[in-house]
Amino acid sequence: MTTPTPAPGTVTMYSTTWCGYCHRLRKQLDSAGIAYDVVDIEQQPEAAQLVEDLNGGNQTVPTVVFPDGSAATNPSLAQVRERLGV
Repeated sequence: MTTPTPAPGTVTMYSTTWCGYCHRLRKQLDSAGIAYDVVDIEQQPEAAQLVEDLNGGNQTVPTVVFPDGSAATNPSLAQVRERLGV
């Protein structure tokens, strides 16, 4: 499966409504002014499959996809900034 890539300077976060780590990262991204799209893997089966593919068969969230097509699982704000170059 091909990983959809976000626009430059933004990220896509694969998440669930109940994930505390996802809520924390969203607040941090908001505070840092980093744009992102959220995809709820419980509402979109194809997204859940993508997260499994990226995480060795596990539906681990947050999984963040960067404009270069790379991904990180439960990254810190510092890691997101570093990958985006901001």
